Amino acid sequence: MAKGFPVVLISRSAQEITKRSFLARHVSNTASRAFSSTSLVKRNTQGGNRKLRWKRQSMRDLNIALASGILFVASYMSLQTHYLSDSGDFRPFSTTQSQQQQQKSQNILLLSDDQVTSKLRNLEESYFVKRGKGVVRYDISQLPSNSPIEDDRSEAVVTVPTKDGNADFYFWGIYDGHSGYYTSLKLRDELISHVVGSLGSAYKLDQEDGLRIVPSNDVIDDAIKNGFLQMDHEIVQEGLGRLMENPHDKETAIKALPAASGSCGLLTFYDSSSQLLRVAVTGDSRVVLGSLDDKNQWTAKSLSIDQTGDNPDEVARIKGEHPEEPTCVNRGRVLGSLQPTRAFGDFRYKVKEVKGKLIESLPEHLKVYFRAPPKNCLTPPYVTAEPVVTTTKINPAKKDFIVIGSDGLYELLSNEEIVGLVVKWLEKKESPQDANKKWNIFTSEEEKKLPTVVDLTDDKYKKFQRPAFRNKKRTQEHEYLLEDENVSTHLIRNALSLGGSKEYVSTLVSIPSSVSRKYRDDLTVTVVFFGEDKVDESGKLEVNTPATKNGLSSQPKL
Repeated sequence: MAKGFPVVLISRSAQEITKRSFLARHVSNTASRAFSSTSLVKRNTQGGNRKLRWKRQSMRDLNIALASGILFVASYMSLQTHYLSDSGDFRPFSTTQSQQQQQKSQNILLLSDDQVTSKLRNLEESYFVKRGKGVVRYDISQLPSNSPIEDDRSEAVVTVPTKDGNADFYFWGIYDGHSGYYTSLKLRDELISHVVGSLGSAYKLDQEDGLRIVPSNDVIDDAIKNGFLQMDHEIVQEGLGRLMENPHDKETAIKALPAASGSCGLLTFYDSSSQLLRVAVTGDSRVVLGSLDDKNQWTAKSLSIDQTGDNPDEVARIKGEHPEEPTCVNRGRVLGSLQPTRAFGDFRYKVKEVKGKLIESLPEHLKVYFRAPPKNCLTPPYVTAEPVVTTTKINPAKKDFIVIGSDGLYELLSNEEIVGLVVKWLEKKESPQDANKKWNIFTSEEEKKLPTVVDLTDDKYKKFQRPAFRNKKRTQEHEYLLEDENVSTHLIRNALSLGGSKEYVSTLVSIPSSVSRKYRDDLTVTVVFFGEDKVDESGKLEVNTPATKNGLSSQPKL
């Protein structure tokens, strides 16, 4: 890391311990087969047991309805007329399996409301930022679908004395892993350090006064890109290079696993001195800015472009690099397989050989993890970790906020809905008594709805964004739920509600891993609030206890 860039990192919760123990437990024998995940199904202790039978289906085919006050999942669903002998008041609903449909079904117990909330809040953290530098609070929350969760995140504050004055550099990152969590775990631990080190070289040190010289915008953008590319080079080229030289060493194989899995990476960088927010995106995670315009109207603006095989610009870029291969992007996927067109890791789409040795030459016991590149991988690389960097001016005086989310969030909520949900949450925080009044039977139709939000996203960005899932059969009166102190948890809960349905939330949270992966993705959300608070003498981050799992379990490490 660059000299003179002191970094404040946030300590990790039990999630880190869980992943690392899982890694040590399951990768100690590299000859073993791929991991098999297990899941726990808890019994509902309130209002009797409720039991569902589940059939494999996509999230977009899932419909939930309420009949006679009893919840059931509708899609190949029928009411059973018999009762279970050991549950006198229990009426089971089950998915029927016709002769033409051979998918297996399994029983799922719905969690109680308290259990659902406990699961939603299990990985939430919230911090007050008392540094007087334009950032006042940020909230984080995650909900796994994979076990362990393949998403990860990291945050840091870097203090930089420059000729323009002392600045805080804030970093918030989200890493959406796939084919395992090894790459996202590596990014969580090291990506910010790589980017800060690259920025340290860009912000030249004046030997006379010891202050940093602020470079041009292009130099800053290039430094961020270099940090990303250096990180990926370490993951793929260096990790595989060591493995090719010493394929029978267990530790070397473990350290090379981030090359075998993959991850999208999104890193936001806010400079408190210039009030510029840079968003560096590799993959399909997204940042949305919520702000008030001159007419006091809330607006939403996406600050990133989804980089997938559905994006014509990305398809043209890859085909331009491989003009003799018309199927290098096929069915919206790179080589017909990988959806994101930019990612960390994913060596199968980047190299066929390392240090003069073919990947196929690895010993058989390693090929479980390090599979040979696809047959149509002719002229790699097809996938890059180079990010697209955008810059946006933030207005702390108007209390701007940003929502950073993995694609699992944006599959369920539109940009406007996300901003509207944060606004409703803010209204409740600022005036809890008025907000509570909105839930009585005399509530007006307007108050039951989310506020009007104008989407200012550039048409070019909009065109390439997949639309959020829509619950066309919504019957609930309210379009949103207001139950959480942590705004990121609030967004996740509402994303699963599909328009304000507690029954949807209960069902989607109750479905265990890995079955849940058929209905929803891992969800990771970070919300950052900008503002002009008074300078705190300590200049520290303070845990927001009510919005953090177990209160003080995730204290900032200063």
